[in-house]
Amino acid sequence: MIGLGIETSCDETSIGIVEDGKKQIVLTLFSQIELHSAFKGVVPEIASRAHLEKINFLLETALEESGLKFTDLDYVAVTAYPGLLGSLMVGAQMARCLSYALEIPLIAVDHLEAHLNVVRMEEKDISFPYIGVLLSGGNSAIFQVDGFGNMRTIGDTKDDALGEAFDKVATLLNLGYPGGPAIEESARRFQGKTAPPFFPELLKDLPSDKIQFSYSGLKTAVLYYLKKNSTNTINIDEVAYHFQETAFQLVEKNIKRAVKLTGIRNVIAAGGVMANDTLRQRLNKVSQKMNFKFKYPEKKILCTDNGVMVACLGYYLLKEGKLAGIDFRVSPSRQEM
Repeated sequence: MIGLGIETSCDETSIGIVEDGKKQIVLTLFSQIELHSAFKGVVPEIASRAHLEKINFLLETALEESGLKFTDLDYVAVTAYPGLLGSLMVGAQMARCLSYALEIPLIAVDHLEAHLNVVRMEEKDISFPYIGVLLSGGNSAIFQVDGFGNMRTIGDTKDDALGEAFDKVATLLNLGYPGGPAIEESARRFQGKTAPPFFPELLKDLPSDKIQFSYSGLKTAVLYYLKKNSTNTINIDEVAYHFQETAFQLVEKNIKRAVKLTGIRNVIAAGGVMANDTLRQRLNKVSQKMNFKFKYPEKKILCTDNGVMVACLGYYLLKEGKLAGIDFRVSPSRQEM
């Protein structure tokens, strides 16, 4: 069964084609990093315009590279939520047109569930229920996933997402955009050196039965540290290292709590921040110490927003009979099932 996935939720335009929900046939992607870098963040109007300009070309390229025709497609899946409303509408309109013209099923996909589900593309066995950890520029959240299309939030962020905090702190440190790779590289240059921690533990007094993220305070702590200390005495790599360590400490704590509170010993982590090698290594150690199964996309391109993850989840939702009508609506927020 051949499925086409459309991803336009934020600042990546992508078309993916997969076979039987586990074999990648082709992935085309246009990254808008250069378009937004001057603004140190995603500008919604620029993002939606770029999707409009690139999406038809990416679709044509995907079909050409795969050697497939429109009539070879068995279904079309598209990110419906969450995301930037204008950007989501671009992908949704293309999906509607393809479904109507080709008379094939249309599947509306939860962007966050698609991120978690994409590990199936790497032949990884997944059993329900599992704990899903989503770490990206727009989301820092933990879910209990009981089935396809059945995902319940058990912990969210009360302010900045982790990826957003990376971008903002990288701007403060003049490390460039996007912030994740820049801070990781800077922190790696300092790694292994000894120094007292700069920043206090995040959400130290959070009740033991609560799971929550919060990174606004850490961003502010970096700002105050930079203002308080002379530019000549600041080691940027050292600040980046301690920011990253403090940020990841909260991720570890929340995952440990999720495992203990739910009793679920299957954990899947995904999203753009999971491309960070330091975080991967830390969470692998945590899983070994606590003896739970831990999976994440090995290929870093599958951590980012992409059409393959949409087509992959679409296949399993199709098998469950969870289809969308041609008049489905997109939404900037998640729809809890």
